[in-house]
Amino acid sequence: MTGAGSSPAAITRDLDRAARDRFDLIVVGGGIYGACVALEAARRGLRPALVERGDFGGGTSWNSLRIVHGGLRYLQGLDLPRFRESVRERRWFCSTFPELVRPLRCLMPLYGEGLKRPLVFRVALALNDALSADRNRGVAPAVRLPRGRVISSAEIVEAFPGVDRRGLRGGASWHDGVMLSTERVLIEILRWACACGALALNHVEATALHVEAGEVRGVTAVDRESGGELAISAPVVINCAGPWSRALAGRFDRDLPRLFHPSLAFNVLFDRPPPAADAAVAVDPRGAPDGRTYFVQPWKGRTLAGTFHAPWNGAVRDGSPDVPDEELDRFLGHLRLALPDSRYERHDVLRVYAGLLPAAAPGEAELTRRPVIRDHAAHGGPRGLWSLAGIKYTTARDVALRCLRAVLRSRGAGLAVRSGSERPAADRPPELLDAARLLETDPADLRRTLEALLREEAALHLDDLLLRRMDGVLDEPSRRRFAALVAGPLGWSESRADEELRRLDQGPRAAAPVAR
Repeated sequence: MTGAGSSPAAITRDLDRAARDRFDLIVVGGGIYGACVALEAARRGLRPALVERGDFGGGTSWNSLRIVHGGLRYLQGLDLPRFRESVRERRWFCSTFPELVRPLRCLMPLYGEGLKRPLVFRVALALNDALSADRNRGVAPAVRLPRGRVISSAEIVEAFPGVDRRGLRGGASWHDGVMLSTERVLIEILRWACACGALALNHVEATALHVEAGEVRGVTAVDRESGGELAISAPVVINCAGPWSRALAGRFDRDLPRLFHPSLAFNVLFDRPPPAADAAVAVDPRGAPDGRTYFVQPWKGRTLAGTFHAPWNGAVRDGSPDVPDEELDRFLGHLRLALPDSRYERHDVLRVYAGLLPAAAPGEAELTRRPVIRDHAAHGGPRGLWSLAGIKYTTARDVALRCLRAVLRSRGAGLAVRSGSERPAADRPPELLDAARLLETDPADLRRTLEALLREEAALHLDDLLLRRMDGVLDEPSRRRFAALVAGPLGWSESRADEELRRLDQGPRAAAPVAR
């Protein structure tokens, strides 16, 4: 546990510093892309300030399937650059966050149809291993990924008893990484960035761009907690607002139509045991003309499945994209076709994780293949304004580096890591952030943990703490006990605690939004 003083890697919500200092760049958006831009800038001696209108990682980044993919599917189209990028970035996550990433066995049933045949996968897995021979370089033994192989029908039935056995010819077995907590990974990235000199502000919204003589000078921002306004100064502003990046580009300069065409993506947590206890299963809804491969994996004793993609109809609920009933039902139907012995129904849904990802074209579900990095000056806008729209959590850091290289190249500078910018030692193993376990076994330790998180990680609300600093899947009585523990350190009144519980329960990430 952290003592009375703050850690050197604390995320300090210092509004006075934001208004007082001059920064090298301002990052707008505190999802995984904005966090990686801030980190990689700070590691190179730059002074970034990051502003996020909500809480860090509270949007699409919060709705990840948690798998750190190595790019096996890119071999199908022989897209070797994307494959190598994925392998490299998976290795970065595995080596950098060994306490938060674990190997995940993946199983795919093979039926002798199309490309999903044993012979084809023997070649694919051999190629995958050969082209990712460096996948474990610098990785701790507990996180190293073994080679893939084709297994017999009997082996896949043993590991995955609910597999559809009609025409089963065997299975493919390989390993990727799985994040124990995407929320903690993002917070640890921000703590690292702050240890290197960055400033990260949540619940602060950038409302206007300052421009003089065609040059960016900074932004006007509003503290959404107090309503106070502040000016933050920097010659570069990088728009990393994810689904809202196009709207922000229009507000700061002009619309860039190719920046982000939103499509709906969602994963579903089921209150049921997983079909394979120790593996993610990659399954297809056999017979569905509009189906795709879904991953169904164990998640804290339950089942997490996804990702389902659909055109977005523009509907929003409590600030997050809404999942229409018909799309959820279509996904459930696909799962029933893919796993005929597991009848997934509405009443099994514990939570729906929904977000927006960039589509290839307006009104489509198919994702674009490449991230977008735009220099507004090249389109007639002010010098120093950039917009970035990425796709995958796994490759966010690589895209952030590409963006920073382009920004610094435009200003005649280079990009080199400075010494002493290594990640600070993690002081909170995942077991100290299991709210349900601590609430039952050690409330005193939980309270000390909460006090440290409030002091060092800029958690301002109950949902900040429970959903994005800790593992907080709690029932209603437990949420009330948790709120009572938080109320003391923050000096909340009983009415404020009730208000925070309503915010948690009615928010977009509170229990299943489909339970109408």
